[in-house]
Amino acid sequence: MGGSGSASAPLALHRHRPSGGLLMIGVAALAVVTVFACWILLGGAPLAGAIVALLLAGAFAAGAAAGRPDKTERVEVTDWSLLRDVMSDGLDPLAITDRAGVLLGANPAYRALFGSALHPSNLPFSVEDMARLTEAARAAMREGRVEVHNLLLDDGPAIAILRRAGRRDDHLAWRFRRAGARNPYGVARALLDGRSGERLGDAGVMLVLADPDGTIVAANDVFAYRALGERKEKVAGQNLADLLRTSEDGAVRIARDGDDVPQLRVIPVPVGDDAAHGPAVFLLLDEDPEAISVAAARGAATVHLHGLLAMLPLGLALLERDGRFLFMNDAFRRAARIGPGEVAVYPSDLVLEEDKPIVSDAVRRFAAGRALPGDLAIQLKHLPEEPVALTIANAKGLGDAAVLLSLKDDSEESKLKRQIAQATKMQAVGQLAGGVAHDFNNILTAIMGHCDLMLMRHTPGDIDYDDIQQIKHNSNRAASLTRQLLAFSRQQTLRPQILQLPDVISEVSNLLRRLLGETVKLEVKHGRNLGLVRADPGQLEQVIVNLAVNGRDAMPNGGTLTLQTLPVTAAEVRRMRSEILPVADYTALRVSDTGTGIPPDIIGKIFEPFFTTKEVGKGTGLGLSTVYGIVKQTDGWIFAESELGRGTTFVIYLPIHHAAAELPTPAAQARVEAPSETWGTGTILLVEDEAMVRAVAERALTRQGYTVLTATNGEEALELLENGDAPDLLISDVVMPTMDGPTLVRAARAKFPDLPILFMSGYAEEQLRKSIDIDRVAFLPKPFSVHQLAQAARDVLLAQAG
Repeated sequence: MGGSGSASAPLALHRHRPSGGLLMIGVAALAVVTVFACWILLGGAPLAGAIVALLLAGAFAAGAAAGRPDKTERVEVTDWSLLRDVMSDGLDPLAITDRAGVLLGANPAYRALFGSALHPSNLPFSVEDMARLTEAARAAMREGRVEVHNLLLDDGPAIAILRRAGRRDDHLAWRFRRAGARNPYGVARALLDGRSGERLGDAGVMLVLADPDGTIVAANDVFAYRALGERKEKVAGQNLADLLRTSEDGAVRIARDGDDVPQLRVIPVPVGDDAAHGPAVFLLLDEDPEAISVAAARGAATVHLHGLLAMLPLGLALLERDGRFLFMNDAFRRAARIGPGEVAVYPSDLVLEEDKPIVSDAVRRFAAGRALPGDLAIQLKHLPEEPVALTIANAKGLGDAAVLLSLKDDSEESKLKRQIAQATKMQAVGQLAGGVAHDFNNILTAIMGHCDLMLMRHTPGDIDYDDIQQIKHNSNRAASLTRQLLAFSRQQTLRPQILQLPDVISEVSNLLRRLLGETVKLEVKHGRNLGLVRADPGQLEQVIVNLAVNGRDAMPNGGTLTLQTLPVTAAEVRRMRSEILPVADYTALRVSDTGTGIPPDIIGKIFEPFFTTKEVGKGTGLGLSTVYGIVKQTDGWIFAESELGRGTTFVIYLPIHHAAAELPTPAAQARVEAPSETWGTGTILLVEDEAMVRAVAERALTRQGYTVLTATNGEEALELLENGDAPDLLISDVVMPTMDGPTLVRAARAKFPDLPILFMSGYAEEQLRKSIDIDRVAFLPKPFSVHQLAQAARDVLLAQAG
């Protein structure tokens, strides 16, 4: 087998010792010379004969020793199996590699086809074909024999047969065969698609293989980029005549080129026997020799440019002079919401109808170089709910491109903006609710107080009794609306107690059965070993009622509403791997319904204020936002899960309260639960800037037996305190003009340190306690009834006396 110097090495794989016969002949010749010398020097035949005998004996001994193999050195034998593998099928291109992949030899057919220096792992195949060969080599070493079909050479398809070889199966034989007879059409296509087409393209030669009707079958990259701005895979199926244009003087140019580009020389080369009507390879050459190198450089630069833009995370696209897309990277497709099978020809195809003229006009101006870079606020047709920014710039110096577009995928940024807007909206509504609560609650206090006073003079059956009750009922509804506004903004006044969650559910169960109606079944399940929680029982009842009503409305045809309490340990929370819920021990309340469920695009909005899916007039949109506010103000957490057609589940996690010392004593519970007496005696100083509230409060306290002194502001109250004795109780509004309630109380306490204080306010008690650093004060939230005012005054006086 012929080849390079390394190719002959494997045919003599083993080293041999010199044979014993050769050694004996050499010794005999040396003996003859020695005898002749001894005959002359010693002058006698007997002595010379003795010496010859000794030499011959040594020679025979050495020959015998040389004929025996050395016990300490391994005798190697030529690998005839490997030699047979190499020599078989010598007409096909054949090469041998060892287990490490080193090329050991190749036959003349292999060297004639690929060159003696080409390793089987670096043959002139496409990247895909080389990957198949590499995988086949690994498989052949495992399985013994593998064939790879449809390898494309410049002059036709081929088959590679890879087989383990050698006595120890540690070599690999690579044999290549032609796949059938060569046909000119296959040779021509292989020429364009193979390395030859790439080399001609690097030199600026455009190659096109077209059918008799002019449909392009294959082309090299230079023609594809110059004619379409795409890779060669995209040009197949186009008509060659549509990509060229002929001027009046007969000059042929690429349709996308301008008149300043040199004309082309088109050389048709027929493929096959039918030179007139068969397929042909067209060579397109620029008439200007310098233009060939320019075109080659431009084509190479375009390939590199597109590769660079494809790597960037920004959404970038290039447009040609007429506004068509020349290139767009994956980030641009994602930002523009272009699907895998969707094709966009112009940028205006991506936007809503009303934005199409704006985008088209901007692209034309930038293509003509008459505009400065800037942004356009547009709405994508696949994302019409929010505008996006389309950046447009001139693309001079970027090959065939005329306009550069940039579109950012800001879906995550938009999501964050919506969340910030939602938080800002809730904060704004909360501030609004807190701001109007004071004045609104003053009005409600006056209305409710006057109703109570009128009811004291009217008994059931009187002509005005029902009307007064209706006014009071509507006033209570208005007060409830205010509490809801304060609840979702987490500014309502809570009166937390240490309680068991099942007790709250038991209190509200009868009400729930009436609210749910006959078609909805209520199931209550309680877990064991539930921990105590610290919450306002009234507010918790409101949470349960609101969730139950929402569940009822989601089951118009009936269903089951389940209330379940269960303990949740810190270990269980840890296993949830929640990024929101802190690791702690909780008592949980699960409210589940079997209703219609909540769509995924809506479930994230259900806790927003004023958001409702109900018909107009059938919901305020404050129910779930109130629930959320109460739960969060109680230091709890609420989560919603829903499946369309299966129902919705709300889970509330309330932290377990471990301070047993704060448990209410039986005596305290009895004192709270027992009906209290509201009559009393003593002097009360009432400070209120609202005349209607002051009048109601004065009449209510006077009817309970108290002596009432009134003042319209803090300064007037201080004058009464300085000119008289200490009252038994000071009742004051918090927010007043001139001097507010806390300033008044500090001045009064300076003179009367033990003076009992009862603040009344339309603002939240928690917010007031944070801003008022005064000890031993009680709060009465507005609006309040006559009975609640009298009860609060008596409780403060009893606490002072006790």
